[in-house]
Formats: sequence, structure tokens, C-alpha cells
Amino acid sequence: MPELPDVEVYLEKLGPRVVGAAVDSVTVRSAFVVRSFEPPLKAIVGRKVTGLRRVGKRIVFELHDQADELFLVIHLMIAGRLRWRDPGVTRPAIAPKLELARFGFARGTLFLTEASTRKRASIHLVRGAAALAALDPGGLEPMGATLAAFQAALTRENHTIKRALTDPHLLSGIGNAYSDEILHRARMSPVKLTKRMVEADFARLLAATHAVLGEWTARLSAEVGDGFPEKVTAFRDEMAVHGRFGKPCPDCGAPVQRIVHAANESNYCARCQTGGKLLADRALSRLLREDWPRTLEELEEGKLARRGLRDTEPGADGGAGEK
Repeated sequence: MPELPDVEVYLEKLGPRVVGAAVDSVTVRSAFVVRSFEPPLKAIVGRKVTGLRRVGKRIVFELHDQADELFLVIHLMIAGRLRWRDPGVTRPAIAPKLELARFGFARGTLFLTEASTRKRASIHLVRGAAALAALDPGGLEPMGATLAAFQAALTRENHTIKRALTDPHLLSGIGNAYSDEILHRARMSPVKLTKRMVEADFARLLAATHAVLGEWTARLSAEVGDGFPEKVTAFRDEMAVHGRFGKPCPDCGAPVQRIVHAANESNYCARCQTGGKLLADRALSRLLREDWPRTLEELEEGKLARRGLRDTEPGADGGAGEK
């Protein structure tokens, strides 16, 4: 799912292309994507885009005139993406089955696509600030947050810090990928409970949040340059732990670990974040019971033991094995 850095870069690159420009046309390729009906989507045709903003992970187009305020709200969810094509440019091609909608401007065409059979991306057109506010989950904006506000938001409910960081009602714009990176930077376990954190923990976590989100926003913007984001993904080689299960931690070299819960997973470095303790994956630990390794050392010992068993199995060396 595109998170705060990705959405900020979308807004940055959309600005010079659409702000001040009128919407010449709207084409909906998949009717389910439009989740509001009054005002109708065609009401934006002829309107100028007067501004852009982010609401959580949503991209908001402001289309105001003297009569009223209209807000076009696009939520990309997990697999939704925005594509831009200048007039006359058709490459890279956009597969028709991925296209949900397109918005025509004099300067080019904006496409909304979704590469998933589970169609979750959405478009809302609402009138007035109150209607826009109703779409806002209400989480605190992390980049401008004070320590007091940050601590208050995360302790409103007693959750693991991983869950709290990704709850849009508590914090705005952070998802699975950047929460992993933030927790690694903060040297903090993803299962630490927020009610057990002290002020120093929150200060370290807030500093890590500002650093990770700021660095990645700048990195993604620099990668795109004057172009438009075409490769928005939650998995990047430069990340420290997210999506890097089994690969070495860039700071200590220990293998990155993971715990899986429902459709999500947490990636972490046991040496950097949990004092060497392996966090129990609910499904695997229930299956393995006492055989579940508790530390990196036990994990490595288990690997060595299995390797030793393979070495003494019949035929392991091309012969009959040990007798």
C-alpha cells in the first residue's frame, strides 16, 4: 500500500501537472471504484484543480469555485496506483484490465489503475469540508507532531507498537513497510506494548519516525526527478528489514526475522531490536511448541544440527554414509 512518502511524492509530481488546470474529461472503466453518488463524478468536468492535499493515505484534489467546494478523494489501498501520460505518449503501456478510471487534462492524462483481483481502490467526490472530514480516520500527522501529542496518540489504546504505528485512527499515513523501518531505526521490538513505554522510548520512536519518513520521501522524490512515479512499491532493496526476511541486517549482519499475523507480517532484526530473542510466530510456535527456537543462537544451533544430520545421512557424500 502506498504510504506517506509515496503519497507525498505523488502530490509533489502532480502539482505542476494539474494544479490550475481544468478537468477536460472523466472516464470510469470500472463502476465499482466510484463510492459516492452525490454530487455525480461528472460534476468535476470543466472545474479547475485549485489545490492538492493528503488525508492519511488518501490523495485529495480540491476543485473549488465561487459556488461550492468539491473534493475528489482517491484512496489507492493496497494495489492502486496513479499513472501519468503526457499528450501523445502511450508508453509504457497501461493494460486495459488494470485501468479503473482516467482524468483528462490539457497537459496530459491521469490514470487510476489497480493490479489486483480484489478491487479495493476507491474514488469519492464530496462537497464541503465537513464531508471531507468524514473520510479522515483522524490519526495524528506524524511529521509535525510534538512528543506530547505523539505519546498521547499512541497510548490512547494499549496495543503493540507495530499495531499502534499502523492504526490510521492513531497515526496518519504509516503502514506495514515504513513501520518496520521505523522500529528498526528506533531499535524497538514490534510487540512492545505502548502502555509499557516510557517517555524516552517515545522520544526515540518519534525521532526515528521523522528520520525514516523524511529520508524516504526525499529519496523517492530524487529517484523520480522531473518524471512521475511509475514504480511505487513497498519492497525496496535499500530498506533495512521490510521484505528482507533471511537477509542480513545492514547494521549488524544478523538474519532478518519475521512474524506473520493474518495478511500482514512484521520484519525485524532480533539482535538490534529484541536483544537476540526470536519473537514467536503464532502459527509456527503453536506447531513446533518446545522445538521453537527462542534466540538467534538456538536458531543457528538448530541449523548446524540439521546440517550435521544431512552430512551423516546415507548417500550424503555419494557413498553409503556412516555405519
